[in-house]
Amino acid sequence: MDNLIAIVAAILYALSIATIVPGLANQTGIKAKTVFISAALALLFHAWLLSDLILHGSGQNLSILNVASLISFIIALVMSVAMFKARLWFLLPVVYSFSAINLSAAAFLPGTFMTHLENDPKLMFHISLALFSYSTLSIGALYALQLAWLDYKLKKKKGLTINPNLPPLLMVERHLFKIILIGNLLLTGTLITGFVFVQDMFAQGKAHKGILSFIAWVVYSILLWGHYQKGWRGRKVTWFAVAGATLLTLAYFGSRFVREIILR
Repeated sequence: MDNLIAIVAAILYALSIATIVPGLANQTGIKAKTVFISAALALLFHAWLLSDLILHGSGQNLSILNVASLISFIIALVMSVAMFKARLWFLLPVVYSFSAINLSAAAFLPGTFMTHLENDPKLMFHISLALFSYSTLSIGALYALQLAWLDYKLKKKKGLTINPNLPPLLMVERHLFKIILIGNLLLTGTLITGFVFVQDMFAQGKAHKGILSFIAWVVYSILLWGHYQKGWRGRKVTWFAVAGATLLTLAYFGSRFVREIILR
């Protein structure tokens, strides 16, 4: 049953992508309602799949693929809700593609990493903050890549200003720093709750998470300081945003990827 749900969700995500891409390529109007309906249905099936994969009577299965699928769901949900207020057409195909890939991997390559968060609400709060901070800062990295791409195309005079589906450069930059600011605040909360609520945070096999997350926090803090105090823009911003997201990815998934996927 889970495999069938995953296939339906992946097809609906693909339908959304197929509705967006021709408009980007041909600079024609994109049927936003069609995209939203297919994406909403995909998210509904995605949520159904996650509930089946993660929630068990004996606890929660937070395997690496289930967590990756959950993060993809959060990102896709946020971006889908925002599509009517911001022109996200360049990013949505990437987001939906990752969602389809991650949910398919979680369904067809099941793993097990059982937890019992219902017995530890403090840990549940910490993990929730971590998921939302990572998801937010991943969206920030996508915005940074979009900013770099738009800047490159405009410098090459590719006529992007007449494409109605692409957002203005300054709007992307403004949204980028709002997203990174929110994400860094969530990451700050994640680090604080980790130190307070996770007793063995620096035990063997876990220390790298705290260390890399703290380094990522420093990277994002420097980026925000550089922008608001020194006026940093352009390529430097992209490098910092992507570097921070990469550090968080290594922190959250690094050792578990080795244990659950490579050494399985």
